[in-house]
Amino acid sequence: MVQFNLKKKITTGNGPVLLDINVSLGVGEFVSIFGASGAGKSTILRMLAGLAVPDAGSISVDDAVWFDSTRNINVLPQRRSIGFVFQEYNLFPHMTLRENLQFAFDGKEDSQVIDDFLNIACLTEVQGFKPQKLSGGQKQRAALIRALIRKPKLLLLDEPFSALDLPMRFTLQQEILKIHERFKIPTILVTHDAADIARLSKRVLILQEGVLHEESQGLQIPKQL
Repeated sequence: MVQFNLKKKITTGNGPVLLDINVSLGVGEFVSIFGASGAGKSTILRMLAGLAVPDAGSISVDDAVWFDSTRNINVLPQRRSIGFVFQEYNLFPHMTLRENLQFAFDGKEDSQVIDDFLNIACLTEVQGFKPQKLSGGQKQRAALIRALIRKPKLLLLDEPFSALDLPMRFTLQQEILKIHERFKIPTILVTHDAADIARLSKRVLILQEGVLHEESQGLQIPKQL
């Protein structure tokens, strides 16, 4: 179970907004957060990962408290069991693909686990390549398995398809669904593309004026933002 109740003042294209977020995720649930660019979607993920500090609230994952403003608890990002896939993938350019995966183990390589993930993502043949020699789709799959390889408690996807063409976008969405079904990790996807949601998520939260609303509450996803 993942639960977070967070408040943070941010500045959007429409001026100052108070993010006031209260969400619970069940085991293995895949949730999409949908909203316009600059509405605060990525800020929500950054607060969960410990990369941004909420003004108030709490974050708990299973039996662990990661943040609690009333008890002055703020667990460091590296001590939160998070897998985070950024828009830019953030692979280390001086490392091969395999070395990028080894880094996720903090120097304690588990060769069999790495081999298994490379096989799952169909990346075994390019494991010796550095990121500049990988295609956009290969980089996205590499970033995804690097985020998953330590079996995090929570997976965060920040607009992971934004730089891909439509055929590759669809292919990688299917890969994510397969991997999610296999590992059952609670996952949050943020996007401003309704097509991503239609293919990936059964539960949709719409971010409007700093508040997340369930789609079932009568709000409809616009075809375009």
